[in-house]
Amino acid sequence: MNANEMDQVRGLLSEPPLPSGQARAKALTMLEDEMAGRRVRTERRRIGWPAGLGAGLVAAGAAAAVAIAVTGQGGGAGSSGSPEASGGVDLDRQAVLAAAANAERTPIGRYWYTDRIDGQSYIVRPKTGSYAIVGAASESFHWAGMKKGTGEAYYGRDLPARPLTEADEALWRRAGSPSSFRVWSNDHYYTYSAKVAGWRSSGPEVGVNPRGGGEFLGEPAEEWRNLPSDPAKLAERFLSEKEASRAAGMKGKAEKLRDSATASSGIWRTASILGGTPVPPKVRAGLMRALAGHRGIRAIGETADPLGRRGVALASAERTVTVTGEWGAPKAEQGTYASRTAIVFDAKTGGVLAVQDMLTKPGGPYAEMKPGFIINYMAVRSTGWSDTKRQPPAALPF
Repeated sequence: MNANEMDQVRGLLSEPPLPSGQARAKALTMLEDEMAGRRVRTERRRIGWPAGLGAGLVAAGAAAAVAIAVTGQGGGAGSSGSPEASGGVDLDRQAVLAAAANAERTPIGRYWYTDRIDGQSYIVRPKTGSYAIVGAASESFHWAGMKKGTGEAYYGRDLPARPLTEADEALWRRAGSPSSFRVWSNDHYYTYSAKVAGWRSSGPEVGVNPRGGGEFLGEPAEEWRNLPSDPAKLAERFLSEKEASRAAGMKGKAEKLRDSATASSGIWRTASILGGTPVPPKVRAGLMRALAGHRGIRAIGETADPLGRRGVALASAERTVTVTGEWGAPKAEQGTYASRTAIVFDAKTGGVLAVQDMLTKPGGPYAEMKPGFIINYMAVRSTGWSDTKRQPPAALPF
């Protein structure tokens, strides 16, 4: 399939009105075959992150997902683009595969950089009305040369706590626009400030190393460059239950992971690789395809990330969480809710935008929130190749 044909198919996916169901099914089936490496034979075609921080992301994301889901209840994640709803063609999944095709065309350079944001949502409950904030938020920036000795640098800064959405901001203003927020965090109360902090370029886990480079997420650049592009091989290496168990520290234990736990772990693992390592474009596309076809993961259509960017998303099955008073949680924080882990891709570039835990059934600490509420997240503000040593941005991401 040539570039013009690919552009026309992408147009079918993104611009209304759509053609007939029969024509759409035929075009999308041909597109999927092409992306999967299956040549379509017809007489005539009629359709024209620092190693410490990165490893921490993988381990913390996978372990958190597994710790919840091992004892949680897996459930089906609905999707308006399911095969049943679209006459056998999953349009949401095809949109992700189209994004994967775009990722194959990414240019490469001498340096790899990643600008990542982590955040956690909390509920503030004044008498004027409850609203959500993002606290425990931080931004990390990393660049490294592809070869050892070409240098690397890590920067970090704390981001100000802030209302999560425009609606939350309106309720925050009604409460008097406080500059700090006292919330229940894990097993204690904590106060987050709206104060802006600058970048740190020295100290624990940050600094400039002119002799560094050539290593990403604790592995040599060659390891990432030499990965296969075949989706099945990538799935076996990074998305299997064995890999999820290893990442969660469950080696040798008798517990069996639920599909939702394995899927959630695979989503976090994929995000850490795509956002933090210089894997070749074809490998990036292969990993996206592997994730799109993985058991327990479904396409959920267009989704907004914590920075307001919209993209195409894949999600794990729903899992249920119950918060009790065992660790001192107040009554307002106790109860049961359900959520799922989603990864959001830029449809035009195939780049990963964010990984986020999203509320599916309100309850417990999120009883007043609506489905789709983002509980916690890792957002990739920017990542990619460069021929120069990049500097962290001065402006805040929001």
